[in-house]
Amino acid sequence: MAARLHHKLKSFRLGGVHPNDMKLTAHVSIEPLPLPAFVTIPVIQHIGAPAKINVQVGDTVKVGQIIAAHEGFVSSNIHASVSGTVTGIHNAMDSSGFKHTAIDIQRDGDLWDESIDRSDTLITDIRLNQKEIVSRIMEMGVVGMGGAAFPSHVKLSVPEGKHVDHLIINGVECEPYLTADHRLMLEKPKELIVGIRILMKALGVDKAIIGIENNKADAIELLDKLVQHEPGITVEALEVQYPQGSEKQLIQALLDREVPSGGLPSDVGVIVHNVGTTVAIYEAVQKNKPLIERVVTVSGKEVRRPSNFMVRLGTPVIDLLVAAGGIPDHTGKIVSGGPMMGKAIADLNVPVAKGMSGILLIPEDESKRAESYNCVHCGKCIEVCPMGLEPYQLLLLSKKGNKERAKEEHILDCIECGSCAFVCPSNRPILDYIRLGKTQVRKLKKA
Repeated sequence: MAARLHHKLKSFRLGGVHPNDMKLTAHVSIEPLPLPAFVTIPVIQHIGAPAKINVQVGDTVKVGQIIAAHEGFVSSNIHASVSGTVTGIHNAMDSSGFKHTAIDIQRDGDLWDESIDRSDTLITDIRLNQKEIVSRIMEMGVVGMGGAAFPSHVKLSVPEGKHVDHLIINGVECEPYLTADHRLMLEKPKELIVGIRILMKALGVDKAIIGIENNKADAIELLDKLVQHEPGITVEALEVQYPQGSEKQLIQALLDREVPSGGLPSDVGVIVHNVGTTVAIYEAVQKNKPLIERVVTVSGKEVRRPSNFMVRLGTPVIDLLVAAGGIPDHTGKIVSGGPMMGKAIADLNVPVAKGMSGILLIPEDESKRAESYNCVHCGKCIEVCPMGLEPYQLLLLSKKGNKERAKEEHILDCIECGSCAFVCPSNRPILDYIRLGKTQVRKLKKA
């Protein structure tokens, strides 16, 4: 294995940057967060239609019980993450600052639905057929846990006319500070591999690649050893280059296939799932366990006890901060996610959701937005854009509200990695304006 790490590492072709990875919690084992006194569970924690609430105030619920059912195909079931009493149904703020309908549950003990297998026994025999696997994943409310929260059963339902021949497991975790997937690869590698086998069976493919950046040599070595007797599954070490973990860049790095503008991975014969999602799929299919908890990294340069917590969904973010040693003095910003793509949290009582992989505490001297100057036309933003776009131009078009031109310049292809803003010598808020422009173009498409 050591020899492989000296070979030329794979990577995507265009752009990319090299921020300090700051993986302060890479060697910190996952620990269960103490159960919260109450949870607030939004009924939309996924891309698509909100789930329809099927409980009332005063109802008692068990862990794993469906409290809101998926509405339509692109939606996801929502389950109780604690047992107790439903005390409220109201609009509550999420980590992005928007308000959505949510269900409050006051915890009383920890009573689980009897159908869930809570043992640590590894189950390797996959008894369900393709259709049953997809149905179980939908029933268990599994969504993409890398941030986008796309319902996993939809990804596995490949449209007619498209042929998928490869499954890619995204173990890159290229955002600085975040280590949730890294720890899962080290602590639940066998569950991950069975999860991969489940996905291969669901897709009808015989090839799967686990892509891992080379700064996780321990995970590469461990998984490479475990897949030696797993036909069709390989491990590939990748160059440390942000945003290596973006689906389109990962597909290009591993298979040299390019997803077309406006297209999906399935257009080039690939389905991508990240490590956290794959472990959740193992638990859903083999253990009948809904997605009710996830690993969240809590980190930052001045955090007293940087940690990787296993957290019940709906837990207030403040509970995680307290468990990590409290909020350091001179903290200027608290971010959901990593420093490149994360978003600042306005209220520390917002709940942990399915797509929340990390909480980052940024010191005050690093959190202030630097003064912005005029563009010097250096071209650095173009050089680092992994999608081959012209970010400076997209900023101007978005600022002027020129939606039609922004669409022509493929603004919707932007993956919002933030590389352009990271290298801009004039500190221009490029990504902020591009996000605004994308919103304007999407409204144009709906009109």
